[in-house]
Amino acid sequence: MDINNIIKLVEGTVVSVGLQVMGALALYIIGRWLITFAVGLVQKALAQQKLEPTLLRFIGNTISVVLNITLVIAILGYFGVQTTSFAALLAGAGLAIGTAWGGLLSNFAAGIFLVVLRPFKVGDFISAGGITGTVEEVGLFVTTIDTPDNIRTFVGNNKLFSDNIQNFSTNAYRRVDLSAQISGAADPKAVAEALKKRIQAIPNVVTQPEVDVVISSFTAVGPVLAIRPYTNNEHYWQVVFDTNMAIREVLGDGTFPAPMPVFGVQHLNEPGRS
Repeated sequence: MDINNIIKLVEGTVVSVGLQVMGALALYIIGRWLITFAVGLVQKALAQQKLEPTLLRFIGNTISVVLNITLVIAILGYFGVQTTSFAALLAGAGLAIGTAWGGLLSNFAAGIFLVVLRPFKVGDFISAGGITGTVEEVGLFVTTIDTPDNIRTFVGNNKLFSDNIQNFSTNAYRRVDLSAQISGAADPKAVAEALKKRIQAIPNVVTQPEVDVVISSFTAVGPVLAIRPYTNNEHYWQVVFDTNMAIREVLGDGTFPAPMPVFGVQHLNEPGRS
């Protein structure tokens, strides 16, 4: 074989491979666009059924993963790879990966249970898995939570599902728990009434249940009051801070005696001394 035939063979091979690569690239671009379009279309149709954002995102992510795997198999088939053999290979690899990455599959299974059982949804303020914050997304493997100090945290679904979950957004209101030390010389009933009247004027404190101001314990200084206004979770911290200020205003305006520790001093005469 002379050099000219070799050059022609190389040129033909390069052209053929180049056309295949360009075709695969075009197939990938078009396929990705169709996947994005299909996922968006499905989510839009489901949104019209007024499904929760949690379920919408989970379904969208699942469809996207399945279609992307299908696209990869189609591109390999375009290059002449036997897709039946590849499917068997993929199944075997999936079994091996599943054995090695059991935690990943447990996160996936937990994600399905979280979507089905719905202990929380996107936008809820929860405490679970050692994290407290607002749920931004329930994904296939992890749940995205924004903490109150605005740190985005990704928590494995299995950790959330296997832990206790506190959902602060489910009920109409929650209780604020504060305390205040008062003097033993003060009238606790008068202090309680003054605190109730002042706290009830705080914005976003609900009228029912009423504000609780009761004696919770005693110290050497005097009674300790438990102060418990109720509010919606959305305004929880505003009510906490405003209630602290109200306590300071009521107990610090001079109407009631300030709690002061009292010490007794006893003088003992020693024998032989006057």
